[in-house]
Amino acid sequence: MLGIHVAVNRKSKTGQAAGSNQRISVTEAIRLYTWNGAYASFEENRKGSIEVGKLADLVVLSGRILDVPEDAIKDLQVEMTVIDGEIVFQRQEKEVLER
Repeated sequence: MLGIHVAVNRKSKTGQAAGSNQRISVTEAIRLYTWNGAYASFEENRKGSIEVGKLADLVVLSGRILDVPEDAIKDLQVEMTVIDGEIVFQRQEKEVLER
């Protein structure tokens, strides 16, 4: 999520503006990391978007990326990853033990 966070916020780790005139929207950043990535590898007909006939590759995040404050995008976590319709990663909740 850090790449999307930086593209949207354009700030350094210390909070200094870094090319703020080059900021892009969250929607634009998502497209760059999904469809444009597939297009760059000539696979836009197979992946890059959720459509009938395409591979079901997706991630489930800990929050709705379009609704969180832009400066909190970096704090979102991947809860699940699905590749070609198969769950390949799922975050395990830590069990709290009572004493």
